[in-house]
Amino acid sequence: MYKTTITPRVSETDAVGHINNTSLPVWFEAGRNPLFELFTPDHDFAKWKMVIVKTTLDFTGQVYFGKDAEVHTWIERIGNSSLELYEELHQEGRLCAKNRAVYVNFNLAQQHSEPIPDKIRAELNKHLRETSESEEGF
Repeated sequence: MYKTTITPRVSETDAVGHINNTSLPVWFEAGRNPLFELFTPDHDFAKWKMVIVKTTLDFTGQVYFGKDAEVHTWIERIGNSSLELYEELHQEGRLCAKNRAVYVNFNLAQQHSEPIPDKIRAELNKHLRETSESEEGF
């Protein structure tokens, strides 16, 4: 699992003091930075590899300004050219949101997907999520 600490900004707060729902997808993306680095170590957008094709976000609790939050990112599944992530946002020990995201290893210049290289696949396998049979749905 990858862990990323997020410090909420005032600008991410809504009129009732919660972190606005539009901020959480950005926070989850911040938690993916170690994955982006695996696929494009030099951060060159001309050679960028990870293209998001799906995301599903469930809000399970309120998130507040003034308290750090933590994004937990696991690899749920590794396909030939795609990977599915399972992510959680926690604040003060509470689960506040869950997300799934699907990415494809994509060659922008040739406009097609490519197999995930073995070296990257080996690193991704270190972060596989272990699920129990008692877990329901998402």
